[in-house]
Amino acid sequence: MILASCVIGTAPCTSLAKDKIFETPAPRPIGIVAFLEGPAWHPTGNVYFSDGGSNRIMRRDRTGAMHVFRRPSGASNGLLFDFKGRLLVCEGPGANGHRRVTRTEHDGTITVLTDNYRGKKYAGPNDLTIDSKGRIYFTDPRYGPRKGMEILDKQGRAVEGVYRIDPDGTVTQVITHEVDRPNGIHITSDDRHLYVVDNNNNNLGVPRAVWRFDLTADGNVVAKSRKKMHDFGQGRGGDGMALDVDGRLYVAAGRTVASPPNETTEVAGGVYVISPRGKQVGFIPIQEDSVTNCTFGGKDLKTLYITAGHTLWSIRCTSRGFVPWLSRSTNRESNKK
Repeated sequence: MILASCVIGTAPCTSLAKDKIFETPAPRPIGIVAFLEGPAWHPTGNVYFSDGGSNRIMRRDRTGAMHVFRRPSGASNGLLFDFKGRLLVCEGPGANGHRRVTRTEHDGTITVLTDNYRGKKYAGPNDLTIDSKGRIYFTDPRYGPRKGMEILDKQGRAVEGVYRIDPDGTVTQVITHEVDRPNGIHITSDDRHLYVVDNNNNNLGVPRAVWRFDLTADGNVVAKSRKKMHDFGQGRGGDGMALDVDGRLYVAAGRTVASPPNETTEVAGGVYVISPRGKQVGFIPIQEDSVTNCTFGGKDLKTLYITAGHTLWSIRCTSRGFVPWLSRSTNRESNKK
């Protein structure tokens, strides 16, 4: 095993294992806006992302030009396309937020998929993933002020949970306190496992880890199956993540400049590549805070798009990404090319 790291512009990104993970030496900036989150790639060549600083969703076309796709966005965060190419949006809390999950139709109209659980408003939908049956899983943490949290457990404690939206619109709470503050979420290609980032960056001494849960055939989470895949200690924990066809996780995490008292530079800012066995096998440094999310795209699904601070970055990888909303056959065929 060779331990290696890199700094943008001075040294190449390398893997921590024998297999080469990155095709290009370092990520490059491909767009600068305000505060970026939730990238989502579309086969037309467009990359969509949330611009939290301006309450809008942006679209970067194949020429590199930037366009406003939707404004206001309802404090959008995580984005994902469904099987019909419609954009799913997690809308968060705050003055501009609606605390709901929506779908933007092809004609631009907005369909609300869910804005409450049993009559109670969500804390702040953050990120989402979709399985082969079209079931949507989304995280519902609350960052910032805790006032107004409505979903409580039987003991009266606020729940920052994970929910599943079935194709018929039924909403099920699949995780409660098994994760302290869920953020990024990703399903595996066989629908058997669900990865959830646990990142309570408002407090010290709490989990900042990536958990893996088993899923049943009907889409329920097996709580007792929880397995820690990676621990970020007390640095800035993980945020969003992507998955490649070899089962490796790409987790956006860390900081370059400390944000005291709760976020140190113990975890460097960048994208951490974690093997299916939970070992860190690669690292992409990003020297812009905060590194928020990433997704695979490009014609061959080998380009990783990364949102960090004001900038959209990209880097070429050796493995193709697993893009959940694309048909499984599309992913299999692209892997053969």
